[in-house]
Amino acid sequence: MMIDSLLVIGAYLLGSLSSAIITCRLLGLPDPRHEGSGNPGTTNVLRIGGKKAALITLAGDFFKGLLPVLLAAYLTRHPVAIAATMIAAFAGHLWPVFFSFQGGKGVATAAGCLFGLALPIGLSAVASWLLIAAVTRLSSLAAIITACAAPFMTQGWLSEPIFTAGVALISALTLARHHQNIRNLVAGRESRIGASKATHNPSEEP
Repeated sequence: MMIDSLLVIGAYLLGSLSSAIITCRLLGLPDPRHEGSGNPGTTNVLRIGGKKAALITLAGDFFKGLLPVLLAAYLTRHPVAIAATMIAAFAGHLWPVFFSFQGGKGVATAAGCLFGLALPIGLSAVASWLLIAAVTRLSSLAAIITACAAPFMTQGWLSEPIFTAGVALISALTLARHHQNIRNLVAGRESRIGASKATHNPSEEP
């Protein structure tokens, strides 16, 4: 129980390390919470600081989802503990204790969690996002559809109900974070990948 508790607490604290905010501070860039779309995520950092800053942010968000799940799987065989660790890492990204609970939308961190559960799940999710984004040129739509499909991918590869339930919760939180994107998609106002800054919609980040 002690190890399980430490895994969950550690995962939340690691998730609370906002890669976007830290990267911008280290590179002398504006705080992404107060610049661009106001979302501390990869797309907004790309807009603020360019590709290098965005790649660092993407990697940081991904690995803070991946590493806690891998560590939990190594240290404990309890599916509940692994699922709780995964959810805690994702929750830390959404509500980071170190940054006034102002987090991002969680797509990269969720991807890291899925890769931590099983490589085929992570690859399936990435393939889904890439395919939908390539066809529609809507990154938010790709994230939304992939989030909806992720629990089914998890059940298909692992057949472990607690993992499926954990991924379903993460998917639900991801959809909640994309509420404005969903409204824009329904209204036909969502910006497409490659759209000019002049036509950019601040909610477009996945």
